[in-house]
Amino acid sequence: MKKVFNVCTIDEAKKLISDKFSNYEIDSEEVKLFESLNRYLAKPIFSKCDVPHFNRSTVDGYALMSKDVVGASESLPAFLKIVGEVEMGYDAKTNINHGEAIYVPTGGVLPTGADCVVMIEDTDQLNGDDLFVYTKLAPKENVLFKGEDIKIGEQVLDRGSLIGPQDLGVLASIGYETVEVYKKLKFTVISTGDEVVSPNVTPKIGEIRDINSYTISGVILERNGYLVDFCVLRDQEGILKTTIINAITKSDIVIISGGSSVGNKDFTHKLLNEIESDSVFVHGIAIKPGKPSIFAKVRDKLIVGLPGQPASALIVFKTFIDHIEQVLIGSKAKPVFYIEATLTKNVHSTPGRETYQMVKIISTLQGYLAEPIYGKSGTITLIANALGFIKISANCEGLSADEIVKVYEL
Repeated sequence: MKKVFNVCTIDEAKKLISDKFSNYEIDSEEVKLFESLNRYLAKPIFSKCDVPHFNRSTVDGYALMSKDVVGASESLPAFLKIVGEVEMGYDAKTNINHGEAIYVPTGGVLPTGADCVVMIEDTDQLNGDDLFVYTKLAPKENVLFKGEDIKIGEQVLDRGSLIGPQDLGVLASIGYETVEVYKKLKFTVISTGDEVVSPNVTPKIGEIRDINSYTISGVILERNGYLVDFCVLRDQEGILKTTIINAITKSDIVIISGGSSVGNKDFTHKLLNEIESDSVFVHGIAIKPGKPSIFAKVRDKLIVGLPGQPASALIVFKTFIDHIEQVLIGSKAKPVFYIEATLTKNVHSTPGRETYQMVKIISTLQGYLAEPIYGKSGTITLIANALGFIKISANCEGLSADEIVKVYEL
């Protein structure tokens, strides 16, 4: 009897991953601030101080009392006396009294008694110490007060947050030199197939160079994962089984491309269940391309079986990797970015399967156009030529030209 898939939806597959790996634990480590970039925080961050820790000017101008410039305008300026200036990096030496002003550079300390700062371009200095102010100001205008940005004890980053360049600045501003982050997820990538050879080998007729190891490993490295190993294996059950068992001991996630379908040499499903009974919990996903995909839990490690076709393998992996990180690390859900574009041609899909259609983006004066890219199964240029993809829901038969669609980054 011919083997068939027990197909589930993308959401069902994600829920099964969550259920199976909700208790997975990743160790943490203390790293220097620069080394924490693109790593996930292992615990929340609380501020050790107020930011700023003193009242400071946000503009180059004169500190003064707002009540002294009520009603000031171009035709009727307020007249004040300059009584000093604040040096950058030093505390203010002079207090402000009624009718007085003190020069303050951007970021300088706000003198005691002042409650605002007028920009220098809204003033004129005459006869040395005389100052004309041509605008009224509200209390607190052009001033950042102590703790207004961040208060001492305030939580500034949550556990599971991905640290970006802007977060390094925040952490530095509150006195952190090191932070505790989760260790990188460890991956082993295995590409299978009698026809697959390494890039340095000249392929014979019937053979192809390995593509999937490099595209999948590229995604892993781009996301700051740790690549333990990648290899190309022939379709030999014993060698693949031994390699999987060895990879499990060193990795959090094992990726196997090829052998996930139901053909005579597609024995990934069978081998995984031999290593651990009933380990495969997904075999077949309602996604196009990428239906013959596998998820398994073997000795508490996640095994992902991807289709051998490059476009299918990459789409499935990128569809699930965010969710995998959220489950295994506890990372925060990332915002999904897209642009809206006008579809240039009709796009047909297979009802019952969520379809991912590659597109080119064309910029025009009227906006963006999304031009569908078609290619035969297995062509790597289908991915290389695309700038993104559109999603067609499983209950939709296709999209029409001139429809506005969301284009997601590939």
